[in-house]
Amino acid sequence: MEQPKGWSWQDRAEGSIRRGTALDPSVEPVDSIRAFPTAYLQERLLITQDQENGQEAYDQEIRELREAAGSFGWSLEIETPDALRAADPLVPGVPGFLRARLTTPDEPTRGESPVPPDAWRVLQRARRSSGTPMPRTSLEHVLSIDPVGLNPFSRTNPFSRTNPFSRTNPVRGAGGGAGGSDDYLEPGRGARQPVTWVGPAPRRTADPRRGRRPVVAVLDTGCGVHDWLPDDIVTRHIEIDGTPIGLTDDADPEVYPDLYGQLDGEIDAVAGHGTFIAGIIRQTAPDADILSVRMAGALGVIDESTFLTTVAQVVELLRRHREDPATGHPIDVLNLSLGYYHETPVDGLFSTTLNALLTTARELGCVVVCSAGNDAIDRPSFPASLWPWPGADNGIPRDKDAPHVSVGALNPSARPVALFSNVGPWVQVYAPGAAVVSTSPAFVGGEQASTRADVDGLRRETIDPDDYRGGFATWSGTSFAAPYVAGRIAAQLGAVPPQGVAPDAAAKAVAAVLKSLPSPVTGG
Repeated sequence: MEQPKGWSWQDRAEGSIRRGTALDPSVEPVDSIRAFPTAYLQERLLITQDQENGQEAYDQEIRELREAAGSFGWSLEIETPDALRAADPLVPGVPGFLRARLTTPDEPTRGESPVPPDAWRVLQRARRSSGTPMPRTSLEHVLSIDPVGLNPFSRTNPFSRTNPFSRTNPVRGAGGGAGGSDDYLEPGRGARQPVTWVGPAPRRTADPRRGRRPVVAVLDTGCGVHDWLPDDIVTRHIEIDGTPIGLTDDADPEVYPDLYGQLDGEIDAVAGHGTFIAGIIRQTAPDADILSVRMAGALGVIDESTFLTTVAQVVELLRRHREDPATGHPIDVLNLSLGYYHETPVDGLFSTTLNALLTTARELGCVVVCSAGNDAIDRPSFPASLWPWPGADNGIPRDKDAPHVSVGALNPSARPVALFSNVGPWVQVYAPGAAVVSTSPAFVGGEQASTRADVDGLRRETIDPDDYRGGFATWSGTSFAAPYVAGRIAAQLGAVPPQGVAPDAAAKAVAAVLKSLPSPVTGG
């Protein structure tokens, strides 16, 4: 398969290294804090630039962290703002953040041996020594784009498999399905595979005489080339103050299907993910425009700081447009088909920066739609659970802004919830998300048709399982239930005022869509 020009084994090897490690809650325990497993970057901390309590309190927290790091023989350095776009507050009213990096000296200087640094140990020790929860400081988590079964990070215990990185064939068992959620990973039962589309393309009406088309922003792996997704419908490149938003490097999983790993011809797990989502929005809201921002690579993982920076830039585009439609970019629905699990999700210790950014978007009338996750658990995932759900202990107040919608997946019959879908009171609605049909870039993988028998000069063979040159595929995941709902909401909005939709109008559109969705059958 084609690879970027100049691509080498070094690129493939470096790009294949999984980001993050698993948090062990038993390490450096603090009596008042109950932690759970998550995936995070060991060498980094995120520090919110919250000046509400004064510079002195902020400086004191930095001193506590440095003292805790020093007790292990590590150093803590604050990265310069230039090293992180949007480190200074980009969105008015939303605190910015900086990254702190832990390093080890060449020789032990004090305290413990300078083994590889661990942000969790530093944070917990600082909490213990200071007697405070260190409210401005958090781990830097690893988020994942997660179609069913393809990412080991977002599990309840993300590294509990025997060998999560180098599994020969982690999901596709020989013969009949493996049972349980892995059943969806068998061809014909929900796994990604080519299909034929025989109907017409979604019909797009003329531009509205009043107002403008609704806009759905998708922060994902980008959007590849497809007849349904031309440049006059999908905006693929956008800047803020001359700086591109999202990733712009050559390692684009919507262009090159096999960037990393062994040269076995297998298509990367999330290659085409963003194109598939854009196609769902195209089907459910033919008159909507799409803003596609690439922030994930072929492994489908995203550093939290990259995610927060990208969200901040997109929300600032929205804010500027609301102030003056000639500036910024219109956004009426924001689709986030990704997530992570926070180690302290219910006691107010989770980072509030993301919630503040999404709240700002909703205050401006933008509906936020998030996938619930595909791990068949009821543990709240982020950002899907960032709303005051029944029984929540997250400190998020109810408001009258545009809604935050978390979406689980239904099976094709639209009656039972898909077995892989996360569930719980924090999941507001369920929508089609198993064996969904949508658009795919024209990828061709290394697998071959199982049988070939040419006759009279005709090439005759069974279905090639990874030949997507027909442009369409089936796939499964709450990743695809979310854009179904996002697109339906955009269609319900119809033509919108040039400056955008008021929060109450957005709420009415969401209520109408949620009421129209099928209700999952209950047990019994």
